[in-house]
Amino acid sequence: MTASVRYSTVNRIGTIAVDSPPVNALSHSVRKGLVDALSAAAIDDTGITILRCAGRTFIAGADITEFGKPPQAPALATVLEALESHPKPVVAAIHGTALGGGLELALCCDYRLALGTAKVGLPEVNLGLLPGAGGTQRLPRLTGLEIAIDMITSGRPLSATDAQAAGIVDRVSGDDLAQAATDFALELLTQGASKRLTKDIPLQFNGEDAALLSGARDTIAKRLKGQTAPQRILDCLNAAGTLPFEEGLKVERQAFEACMADPQSSALRHQFFAERAAAKIEGMAAGAEAKSVKRVGIIGAGTMGGGIAMCFAQAGFRVTLVDQDQDGLDRGMGIIRKNYDISVQRGRLSADQVSSFLSHLEATTDWEMLKGADLVIEAVFENLELKQQVFKQLDEICDPHTILASNTSYQSIDALAAVTNRPERVVGMHFFSPANVMRLLEVVRGDASDDATLQTAMSVGKRIGKVCVLSGMCYGFIGNRMLRHYGREAALCVMEGASPAQVDQAMERWGMAMGPLAVGDLAGLDIGYKAREQLTDEEKGPRVNYMLADRLVEAGRLGQKSGSGYYRYDAATRTREEDPIVSEIIEATRSELGIKPREITEEEIVDRLTLALANEGACILEEGIAQRASDIDVVYCHGYGFPRFRGGPMHAAEVRGLQSVVDRIEEFQETLNPDNWVLAPLLAKLAGEGGNFYDANI
Repeated sequence: MTASVRYSTVNRIGTIAVDSPPVNALSHSVRKGLVDALSAAAIDDTGITILRCAGRTFIAGADITEFGKPPQAPALATVLEALESHPKPVVAAIHGTALGGGLELALCCDYRLALGTAKVGLPEVNLGLLPGAGGTQRLPRLTGLEIAIDMITSGRPLSATDAQAAGIVDRVSGDDLAQAATDFALELLTQGASKRLTKDIPLQFNGEDAALLSGARDTIAKRLKGQTAPQRILDCLNAAGTLPFEEGLKVERQAFEACMADPQSSALRHQFFAERAAAKIEGMAAGAEAKSVKRVGIIGAGTMGGGIAMCFAQAGFRVTLVDQDQDGLDRGMGIIRKNYDISVQRGRLSADQVSSFLSHLEATTDWEMLKGADLVIEAVFENLELKQQVFKQLDEICDPHTILASNTSYQSIDALAAVTNRPERVVGMHFFSPANVMRLLEVVRGDASDDATLQTAMSVGKRIGKVCVLSGMCYGFIGNRMLRHYGREAALCVMEGASPAQVDQAMERWGMAMGPLAVGDLAGLDIGYKAREQLTDEEKGPRVNYMLADRLVEAGRLGQKSGSGYYRYDAATRTREEDPIVSEIIEATRSELGIKPREITEEEIVDRLTLALANEGACILEEGIAQRASDIDVVYCHGYGFPRFRGGPMHAAEVRGLQSVVDRIEEFQETLNPDNWVLAPLLAKLAGEGGNFYDANI
């Protein structure tokens, strides 16, 4: 035994207890302790063995601290062999979560009991991996193929009741898992229950199963563009139903090793750790803690304000939604109710859940109702003067302790703080649209924002399910500042000879959730147009960078909202189609600017757009706007549809090689507009020194 695993006996029941906080991960100590405990249980006078865990969860999966390190014996496979060869039945008593290797271990037990609140799953695909300890071979023997495909390729966990219905769990218990496990074990002893190995369950796929696998390949290829792990998972599931168990294990092992060596897994694991790093604010003053937030006010019942209100109401906060007039308020509440109705229709929420959420939300035109709020978030039109008026009013109405936040995408947090008497309690909280769906939240530090305010914003963001990233103050913060360069190159590729569809398809094939021009149509081309109107000519940059977008807006083509932008859209389905009118506008604009179109390759499109992001990201990193390069990666993967399996723009540049990136940018300096391709000093420095973006002392 080890310090992480204890073994005890009562009457004829042996209990192996894993106690390795915080999540009982399958560390070396846990693995060795399990093997030792099973050896002890094999030779005593007990008749059955219970495997349970202390603390808040069953074995939650692999020990992430061992990622990338040389393996230490015993391997997980050895533990599973010890479970299956154990001479006595083993009951897994599951609470909290049994994920990844934790569920694979439970599948090697003979019986499984779960607390009603427990969840089980195989989430390895989220790291570009697949279950490597028999999960693809054992699970379909219990659930059948269809459920196994969904669980393993999606990574989504099942509730205890759903797991029981699927055949994974034998029994669901009430609140006292220890007593329920003992009762179940005694029942099995009384019945004379024997070993019952999952691997011995016969499984032979028929023609329907083959068709199901084939259909899943096509569906997943479309849904998860370019991702390799899901297809390898399907290979393993096919082996489960067409090969003997041991042969299937060999296929799984080979596929797992292929995933481990795949750059996609490296990128996804990078994102996994990057998200956790992003939650930490460097240099916090001692004793700086998040303040308690129970009541939240939202100013503006438009699309963003309504979405933000939904986030907080769903997380159990008391929410006061304020708009300047009743009509605006009614429209906003109507949209919120419509969104919830759709969720109910699709089975994502129950009517009771919606009723509960709405009970947390009050809508009013009376600003005085904001008294007593702990946090108020402004979500009005993107105009500095208007936002300053709002902040002045809030400063007068709200309690002195109230934190005032702005959902601005571009405006200066310092300019907003300056009109208040509490600049230290003013912060940016930049949500992404739709706010009730998108997981990213940029928390923007103003010059005067104190540590407690920043901690509170980050903490609140986490409570409403957001991935929070701290940004310094600059125009557009991290994401939108970089987006200007990405969008510029997309527009210039079109001006120089590509079609909008060619640009979007190139980026979508590379892995982006949606091409940049289609994204512009979705967001509304008028948004950028109005934002540019507030800039000086110097701030706008060369006309060629934005002239085409302006021409489309001036022609009434605002994007999906008007039925046409870079594309035309079907009124019912929103399906995009190429539009000859756009081609005419492009040709006219090229002619006006004296641009002779040329052939633009897909490689050039991808390089220009992705390297524009990486180059500007290097500037942001050097300026201290982002705390770390991995924060930039998190912003782009969660807020802008950058493919997680490429890790983010900074990671993608690292994978390519920084010297190669520099060489390509220098080529663009010579062949394209040199003003658009000023090499970031940090990028040049790191490439020259053989360094990387993730050096701790950058």
